[in-house]
Amino acid sequence: MARVYLSLGSNISPTQYICAGLDALADQFGELTISPVYESVAVGFDGDNFINLVVGIDTSLSVGDLSARLKAIEDANGRVRSGPKYSGRTLDIDILTYDDLCGVVDGVTLPRGEVLRNAFVLLPLSEVAPDDKHARSGETFAALWRDYQRDQKLWRVDFCWREQQISVAE
Repeated sequence: MARVYLSLGSNISPTQYICAGLDALADQFGELTISPVYESVAVGFDGDNFINLVVGIDTSLSVGDLSARLKAIEDANGRVRSGPKYSGRTLDIDILTYDDLCGVVDGVTLPRGEVLRNAFVLLPLSEVAPDDKHARSGETFAALWRDYQRDQKLWRVDFCWREQQISVAE
């Protein structure tokens, strides 16, 4: 079984679609490791704020099969792929890491570049996997977050899923 970390994000009815994404992931992969949930401004375009979190799963699927499964979950939740790359999303699920794989595997770049670029990915990843190491840099996610230098505003928000509080606003 591979340990995989995924980024989930939404800025269109985000509570509805993040919950639907978590439901689908739990139904398909079992127990989830779930980070706190953060709100941040849209990056790369003017749009509504995003809700983001990181989820850890265990899977025996290949990277390609997992990617296809995640795209099917996005599509089932109204994901529109015909618009601009940087635009609003009902549900976005990206593979951040897959064990310690590094490079392009089945068309997926691992680890995903957003891990090092975006606070809304790195902070929650550092919270659920602080001692895991970035496959390219060899640094722990906790150390990468501690040394993060970009000015991206995000804040923890209250979030409930399946009648459980999984995140509390700071």
